[in-house]
Amino acid sequence: MILVTGATGTVGREVVRRLPDGLRVRLMTRDPAKVTVTGETREAVAADYGDPRSLERALHGVSAALVITNRVGGDDDREFVRAARAAGVRRLVKVSAAAVLDPDAVDLITRWQRTTEELVRTSGLEWTLLRPRAFMSNTLSWAASIRSDGVVRALYGTSGSACVDPRDIAEVAVRALTEDGHAGQAYTVTGPEPITPAEQTEQLAQVLGLPLRFEELTPEQARAGLAERYPAPIVEALLGSAQRQLAGAKSAVDGTVGSLTGRPAITFRKWAEDYRNAFSIEPGL
Repeated sequence: MILVTGATGTVGREVVRRLPDGLRVRLMTRDPAKVTVTGETREAVAADYGDPRSLERALHGVSAALVITNRVGGDDDREFVRAARAAGVRRLVKVSAAAVLDPDAVDLITRWQRTTEELVRTSGLEWTLLRPRAFMSNTLSWAASIRSDGVVRALYGTSGSACVDPRDIAEVAVRALTEDGHAGQAYTVTGPEPITPAEQTEQLAQVLGLPLRFEELTPEQARAGLAERYPAPIVEALLGSAQRQLAGAKSAVDGTVGSLTGRPAITFRKWAEDYRNAFSIEPGL
């Protein structure tokens, strides 16, 4: 039995799609009604990291688990590791972030990610760490302004990041969950090349056939926008991350996707082509 936490999230749902037919798969979510389960070997389970009994039920009979958490500074990973150990789980595959390798990354989010990695490494279970760069799908946050006025607004238009397609992260995760030989490994997962927000805007314009314009936000504008969605410590962590990207800290390309899947990592243009409907002026196009 393989347990996928975050089964309705960006990476989790792609992992579920890629796990081979015939494997017993349990999808952990707070609301199973939102999960479409197909096949006799798959099931959804309601569970929450803060509810030990629900974790016990979710982990019963599980041999390997994908661990995805996002409550920065919380105890979700600690509670999950404790429950996994008690349930006799053999293997954990933890989704972390590439920033943990950057000594200059000392923000709240990265410190928390380092802590969660340490919990997994010292769990006594087999473990594999996945450290992806920023998701290409983060650009979906631009869809509303693209539809309304043909503008992409972001910080630091010339700063490059080797962002990655979540489907590539999922491909690596599936291998770590189902194959031997990945125990004790920490994989950095990136796209095939660094790309800047201005270049992403240009490629989206070509894919969508629209005359898009890039507008660079000032740090003050970015802070104000982020503050509408996140608490102040998270806002400052995200702004610090953007500054490190501007300094080139996120431009390095890693070959993990190619070495583990046997094919090149997906480009941003290919990702944009596959998800062009999400940006279309008229929904459904």
